[in-house]
Amino acid sequence: MAQPIRKAVFPAAGLGTRFLPATKAQPKEMLPLVDKPLIQYVVEEAIASGVDIIIMITGRGKHTIEDHFDIAFELERTLEDRGKTDLLEASQQVSGMANIAYIRQKEALGLGHAVLTSRPLVGDEPFAVLLGDDIVDSDVPCLRQMINVYERYGGAPVVALQEVEGEAISRFGVIAGDEIEPNVFRIRDMVEKPSLEEAPSNLAIIGRYILTPDVFPLLAETEAGIGGEIQITDALKKLAEQRPFYGCKFEGKRYDAGDKLEFLKATVEFALKREDLGAAFRDYLEGLKLSEEPGESDI
Repeated sequence: MAQPIRKAVFPAAGLGTRFLPATKAQPKEMLPLVDKPLIQYVVEEAIASGVDIIIMITGRGKHTIEDHFDIAFELERTLEDRGKTDLLEASQQVSGMANIAYIRQKEALGLGHAVLTSRPLVGDEPFAVLLGDDIVDSDVPCLRQMINVYERYGGAPVVALQEVEGEAISRFGVIAGDEIEPNVFRIRDMVEKPSLEEAPSNLAIIGRYILTPDVFPLLAETEAGIGGEIQITDALKKLAEQRPFYGCKFEGKRYDAGDKLEFLKATVEFALKREDLGAAFRDYLEGLKLSEEPGESDI
């Protein structure tokens, strides 16, 4: 039987330069999507998938992530005194949702290096890796879909896959593989950020991974690649040469919340789905459309 996935690693030491100046003094992971920070959505996905230990890889200036998931005594006491029980419960739910450990990535040397930094806390067991700016909206959590594949195939590594068309494929790691059941692929090879002409498929790896501990020695010996960073795809390519490795084309909608336009789309679509906001927000958007001057573009 496959060993359970108890731990999830969250690399959160990046500089968030695509959102400057908003991220000059605030981690990009703490940017609000409606009324919750990005990182909370992904932590909730991990917990809903059965994970019970969260490992955060942080760096300088990331203390607000720790504060967010900690108990806020003064805030909660004030809310209690004022009888604001709904807000009190919301605050307490965040601090009590998971066991969270933190470790510092002292240099931003890439995703592969961030995952390697987690080795002392992960130990000798399989684990998940989730990127905090990849938000997936799905009926079954994306990570749970992957764990189902992991369990069916005897505890082999699994990555999440998404079809990407055109030149955008060059922003991702891309797999070559064979579909062995609907939406599940046995991976033969991986290429990091290929050109459209060199891409072996249109199946891109997005920010969800289930890895086995034998990836750590491979990461330790991986040299810096594109951008002077240790690319995780280079180590995963070697791992796929040594053992069965699978890709799961997940069901759901992914938002790259590290991109400004995608962040705005996610904000609108998540707000429209909210019972407390959706109807009024939809009326507002429709009002904007009706009030356009001739020649103005649609929203």
